[in-house]
Amino acid sequence: MSIRNPKQVLYEQFAIVAKALGHPLRLEMIEHLSQGPRSVEALAAKLRQPVANVSQHLQALRRAGIVSGERDGKFVRYALADDSVLSAFASVRGVAERHLAEVERIVRGYFDARDHMRPVSRDELQALICDGLVTLIDVRPPDEFALGHVPGAINVPLGEIKSWSESADTNREIVAYCRGPWCVMSFEAVAALRSLGHSARRLEDGMPEWKAAGLPVEMAA
Repeated sequence: MSIRNPKQVLYEQFAIVAKALGHPLRLEMIEHLSQGPRSVEALAAKLRQPVANVSQHLQALRRAGIVSGERDGKFVRYALADDSVLSAFASVRGVAERHLAEVERIVRGYFDARDHMRPVSRDELQALICDGLVTLIDVRPPDEFALGHVPGAINVPLGEIKSWSESADTNREIVAYCRGPWCVMSFEAVAALRSLGHSARRLEDGMPEWKAAGLPVEMAA
């Protein structure tokens, strides 16, 4: 009886994970699930996709060990398996940023046009918060803010930036963050705030990376 090459078997298993990650909608699902657990229905609403389509992709991610599901009454709530999923996502993103010309074109044409300044690192943000020198805003939707946010952050969804800024101190720097390093909302928020006369920068990454770094997280009351 022949014994299969164990290395080949391992690589086949690794390929299952890589294949599961190889779909743009699944990567976007991972970004949303990194904010907190979601039911299929809630995730479908966020993605503006049919429930059946989202469910099919979730099952593929679940078979690969990328997400887990837990029944909550009539619903199943899905979550990332652990922080290693975020690390894998970041690695894929990093390779693309370094080696794909289309990624560089989009970064230069869209993101750099809205924010060419150096973002705030996590260490720098903690020092600014400790010294009371910054107003920190979370520009994600309220439901995501409620699942966990940086302590002291104010929830100002993107659509409310202009009205909120009218009463904000123009002499105080504002730092904005959202779902991750390429989350459009923080770039748009910073661009809007600057056009309204505020000094604003964005956090270098987002809430999932903050949590994964073991930094404190505050839940909405």
